[in-house]
Amino acid sequence: MWSQVKSALVARIHDEGLAEHARLPSEHELCAEFGVSRTVVREALNQLVTERVIYKLQGKGAFVASAREEQDFLGTSSGFSGELLGKQKTIARQVLRQTVVEPPERARRLLKLAAGQQCVSLDRVLHVDGAPRMIVRTLIPEELVPGLDQVNMQNRSLYDTLRRQYGVVVKRADRWIEAIIPDAEEAALLDVPASQPLVGIESCAYTASGDPVEYYTAVYRSDRARLHFRVG
Repeated sequence: MWSQVKSALVARIHDEGLAEHARLPSEHELCAEFGVSRTVVREALNQLVTERVIYKLQGKGAFVASAREEQDFLGTSSGFSGELLGKQKTIARQVLRQTVVEPPERARRLLKLAAGQQCVSLDRVLHVDGAPRMIVRTLIPEELVPGLDQVNMQNRSLYDTLRRQYGVVVKRADRWIEAIIPDAEEAALLDVPASQPLVGIESCAYTASGDPVEYYTAVYRSDRARLHFRVG
């Protein structure tokens, strides 16, 4: 019985073209509509939550989930935009800051820099199909990329620029992820409520010989796409 209720709700979402975050009828209303018990309705809704068709908010009800694609860049050595090539997505890059800086201690340690060595700092907001997806704050040793702080990176792939102009090719990376709450600036740049949890990413990338070449921290909107990993 719950399977029939589930199928009917899926059909309603598609046939009626219900928008993302549209509220579904309450459990009581669904019981009356389908002539079934609350147990049946709850199981149908739980299955839809598991399949990411809907989501539930405590005390508020069930809502149509966002249509989320999958992104693989965290589990590969390709960059954010490179991983989206071939998916018919429009990528835009908004530069927030591009300059030469003294790196913070953690970045200095991961990049194996000596005291006094500087980095090119590139902070950007990456957009997919017109919607902000991720803020990335990148640091690259200046000696590897002289003049990169003067290159127009407004709508250029960083990894492609590193490869073409500097012969730097990323082959592997260590990455750490955590749940975070954005600060006011990050929430505004990503167009999300200040209370919305986001994915925090830290990465250090290396060449084939094991030399560290790039450190970045990022804030990612997982309501737009799931992050996919393949483990062997």
